[in-house]
Formats: sequence, C-alpha cells, structure tokens
Amino acid sequence: MDQHIRIPAGEKITVNPDFSLNVPDHPIIPYIEGDGTGFDITPVMIKVVDAAVQKAYGGKRKIAWMEIFAGEKATRVYGPDVWLPEITLQILRDYVVSIKGPLTTPVGGGIRSLNVALRQELDLYVCLRPVRYFQGVPSPVKQPEKTNMVIFRENSEDIYAGIEWAAESDGAKKILRFLIEEMGVKKIRFPETSGIGIKPVSREGTERLVRKAMQYAIDNDRKSVTLVHKGNIMKFTE
Repeated sequence: MDQHIRIPAGEKITVNPDFSLNVPDHPIIPYIEGDGTGFDITPVMIKVVDAAVQKAYGGKRKIAWMEIFAGEKATRVYGPDVWLPEITLQILRDYVVSIKGPLTTPVGGGIRSLNVALRQELDLYVCLRPVRYFQGVPSPVKQPEKTNMVIFRENSEDIYAGIEWAAESDGAKKILRFLIEEMGVKKIRFPETSGIGIKPVSREGTERLVRKAMQYAIDNDRKSVTLVHKGNIMKFTE
C-alpha cells in the first residue's frame, strides 16, 4: 500500500454473486476530502454519518474511515502534476463504496475535469438524484409535499463524454471542415467561432441506465418510471 495512506482497522465491503453488497460491522470507507469547501464540509460529514450509524446500531457497527487523495491535496502529497493518482483509482475499485468532497478542475492541459475522469475510469454511469420535500422548508411550489421523485441521468455518454474542442482550436477547425466539406452540414451558423462537441449515445448505455432505473423502482415500490428526452430535436442521440 502507498506510504501516504493509512489503512484503518476494519474490513472491506465485498460484492456478492448477485451484485448485492456484503457489508461487515466495521467497513472501511475510503474518502476524498476535496478542494475548496471540502476542507470544511468533509470532517462535518464524517461526524454526521458516524452519529447516524451510532444511533442506528447502538455502537454495534462503526465505519473505519480511510483518507485517499485527489485534486489539489493530491498535488501536495504526490507532486504538482499528480491530480488523480493511480493508487486512488485502485482503492476506489477495491473497496467498492467510497465518498468524496468537491473537486476542482485543473487549469491547463491533461485532465479537464476530475469528476469526469472518475466517472469514466470507474464507469460510474448512473447519476442518481433523489428529489423530495422536507416539512417546514419554504417553497415556491404550490403543494411541495407532493414532490417525491428520483432522477437517473446517464453519466458517461452524451455530452458528459467530454469529447470537445475549443473554438478556433486546430481540432475544432478540422472537425468543422469535415462536417462542412465531407458531410455537407450547413446548419452551423458561426463556424469560425464555434466550439465543437461530440455527443455519443449507444444502445447499450441507454439500456443499462433504463434497467437500473426500473430495478430501483421495483426495489423501492415506486409507482412508475418516466423517460424524459428531447427526441423531437435530437432524433438519433436521445
């Protein structure tokens, strides 16, 4: 193990053959403190989670927290150009469940977004967002107590694939020439100043996201699953 990482007393969470989780009484949970407000919010998050576990299990179970590094803190630990160490990725794979604080976007070349890099390296294709109302919170909605939904968004394809070129860059000019001269595209209004992105959407990526949403609905007694798209405009990539 890396000299900068201290493994606490505890056990790994493992995955069963049916893909359910085998969670020991003292699971080791890796965490990334994060950049910016991460310094402030991550220690508080740990205290809150520890208190919740204590209340739920009365001391019979307890999380063993293990800090790993990414973002600005990784550059201080491993060197100025190491934003996402390989050891961090390996630990995230090995320990199954982890949590991270907010990560900055490095300035300059290399990794453009650490969040996107993590999603792609670990194939974290589901962005799951529960949306519900908490009693007593002011809301502009007429009947906020009826707000209760869970949003599943594809996290690795579409524009989140991050395949793009800046306006006026050599890459953008090359793609624009191909689109205009080879493919006969005439709908790019300001090609000289346009950034260009590619939006890959696969059948496999779509199907696995929908399957995950449907399974979640079944497991959590949800009444329906609604597919939201803009297929009237983007006919082949929605």
